[in-house]
Amino acid sequence: MAWLSDRLNYLFKSTKGLVLTAVGLVGLVTAVFGMLSGPASEWGLKDFIVRTLGMRLVEAEREGRIIMLYHSIAIPVVAILVYLITDAVPMKERQRSTINATITVGYLLTMFDGLGFAYFGHSWLLHGLFIAGMSLTFYSGGLLAAALWPWNKEHHVSDPAYAHLRSGVDLERLAFFTMAVATLGSAAFGAAAGAYYGNGFQTFLAENLIREPHHSVAQFAVIGHLHIMLALIAVATTLVIGRWFDFKGIWHKLAMPLMILGTVVLTLGVWGVVTPLEPAAHMVIYVGATPAMLAALFLILYAWPKLVRERLAEQGLTRAGFGRKALALLHDPLKFGALWQMVYMNFTVSGVGIFMAVTLDKIIRVWPSKEERITLTGHWHILSAIVATIILFYFADMVGMKGRVRQWFGWTIILASDLAFGAVTVFSLKRLFIAEYDQQPLVNVTMWLTDLGLITVLTVLAAFLVWRLVDLARARGHWREDVAEKGILGMDATVVPAKTPTSTPGAGAGTGGRS
Repeated sequence: MAWLSDRLNYLFKSTKGLVLTAVGLVGLVTAVFGMLSGPASEWGLKDFIVRTLGMRLVEAEREGRIIMLYHSIAIPVVAILVYLITDAVPMKERQRSTINATITVGYLLTMFDGLGFAYFGHSWLLHGLFIAGMSLTFYSGGLLAAALWPWNKEHHVSDPAYAHLRSGVDLERLAFFTMAVATLGSAAFGAAAGAYYGNGFQTFLAENLIREPHHSVAQFAVIGHLHIMLALIAVATTLVIGRWFDFKGIWHKLAMPLMILGTVVLTLGVWGVVTPLEPAAHMVIYVGATPAMLAALFLILYAWPKLVRERLAEQGLTRAGFGRKALALLHDPLKFGALWQMVYMNFTVSGVGIFMAVTLDKIIRVWPSKEERITLTGHWHILSAIVATIILFYFADMVGMKGRVRQWFGWTIILASDLAFGAVTVFSLKRLFIAEYDQQPLVNVTMWLTDLGLITVLTVLAAFLVWRLVDLARARGHWREDVAEKGILGMDATVVPAKTPTSTPGAGAGTGGRS
């Protein structure tokens, strides 16, 4: 029993174990349910999976199944971000333990019962547990917002290197708090529409309504919920990566107010789409997205030179030319990759979205509706997948991946994922530069490259998870270090300093520094 107890303590009480469990489940669900569509379906894998697992797929219920599948994947990703936030941002250990335990139960109920209801017969008990899981997840968000309260004097800072108010309020903590509150409001924003199921509201996929001239309030709410939740997940990921790099200095002082402003304006703009101000709300959304994107740019402008300086210092070099600096920047694929994916996102997500908005009437709406639908669907999926790779880089560093394994893992994920995302982008915008009559060779190549990239990423992820499971089976694996950490097996009322994959910046909480 001690063997099992120790490993359960690791998986459900340590941050690394909690993240590992959620990543493993998300990877498994993505691999299995991804075979129900696309090339895997054409290869006959869909029929094999359906027969083997005993799924019940009714075509008329397809939209509902997809919505529940999205939530069964998205909620664990939110849980992963919560684990990383409670690990990186100082708070009381009792708060950390309660938040983590609550959202763990919440996402497990949401994932298993949601998939059970949608794909394995409609047991309404499972549907009720699915709703209960979503409710627990929402409650954990309230607990997180309370723990992040930035006006608590315990968490005030005075270090001039970090953005803060004269009163000592940490602006980075305020950015985390703003993101948490905006997420809670935006979750309720979507749930309000869901509350009308059975009372005139039916399930739909957002991309299927793009050419309809009129939308109901509930439809606007669902579409807005989809967009803002993805945006806030990206904001949370950016803030976590900032903690990883010990973001500070002039760029930090510029970025944090912009991130707070961008989060607030973007969120209010999305909420405004259900009001009579709907036409103006879209302009508010564009305005809100700009400062948030600038904040991410400032993080990159801070972190890339830092990576170069640290690598050159390791090599004992005080001067270096462009070539050596470039090699220094690329030395660590995990840290470079997390930042590079933010840059690459502008070419495959942000840039495409801005182009579509600017040319909507002159170009996009001239295309067949199928082409616009493809572009929108690819837009959302690329954004979520890029964020997933950034989180994966962070976690791989957290668990201590080193040496050649670190190099192979990092560069394979970067190259394979960017190949897939780039191919999807070209495929979605193909009508700009090729006629429908001549498109088939391009479609074949882009689809082949997409499949190759995604299969490679999933294979590398599987190898990573197997590595961690093998370590978990060892009596003296790395997992024991986490079980032995103070605070994992018990709870106290002390303030635990932030724990990042590298070093904890600043002085301790309550000392006038930043923790």
